[in-house]
Amino acid sequence: MMKNLILAFSLVTALLIGNSCSESKKSIDLFNGKDLTGWNYFVEGNDEDKANEVYTVKDGVIRIAGQPFGCMYTDQAYSDYDLHVEWRYPETAGLDEKLINSGIFLHVQPAHKLWPNAIECQLFTGHAGDFVLLGGSELAEFTVPEGETRPEYPVVPKIKESNEKPYGEWNSADIRCEGDQITVTINGTLQNKGTKPTYTSGAIGLQSEGAPIEFRNVRLTPLK
Repeated sequence: MMKNLILAFSLVTALLIGNSCSESKKSIDLFNGKDLTGWNYFVEGNDEDKANEVYTVKDGVIRIAGQPFGCMYTDQAYSDYDLHVEWRYPETAGLDEKLINSGIFLHVQPAHKLWPNAIECQLFTGHAGDFVLLGGSELAEFTVPEGETRPEYPVVPKIKESNEKPYGEWNSADIRCEGDQITVTINGTLQNKGTKPTYTSGAIGLQSEGAPIEFRNVRLTPLK
């Protein structure tokens, strides 16, 4: 009898713990598919009317014009999470390839300016998965060569060859921020790992930097 009671108690405890873990890891849709509730936005020149034109929603996707430069970022700060983002460049005809550019900002620190302190997961065509260190941010993987000065926007290159899909097709970025580590997987391929960022929490941002770009399924899953 006592063994049965102990077994029953153990099962109930395991179920409660499992349910608790399940609830703590419930995904959060950062984009509701309808409007930009929960997001702030900024463009170069701090023109609010222009910002409202740059960041829009249509047909269930976020549309970012690419010009002028800027960033939209979440109202809330986050730490220790898995982030899933899908993106595509819908219009590229006649565009300089150097302008087919955007990025996902991680650990964004409060600052109403063009490029705040943040770690950028690069979405620049051919370089998706690079890290770009914005606003003085740091990663252990970047060091300034002896005798040289720190560049304005240091880059930690991705690990493997580019694996982005053709223009017009949807790509996926899966980013894990856990403690002092950041890993980036592009279309199922691990492309980068960074450690010891300056900050381990902050807002999440989507960049306007060149060509029109679309985002959908912006989803965060807490790890704790």
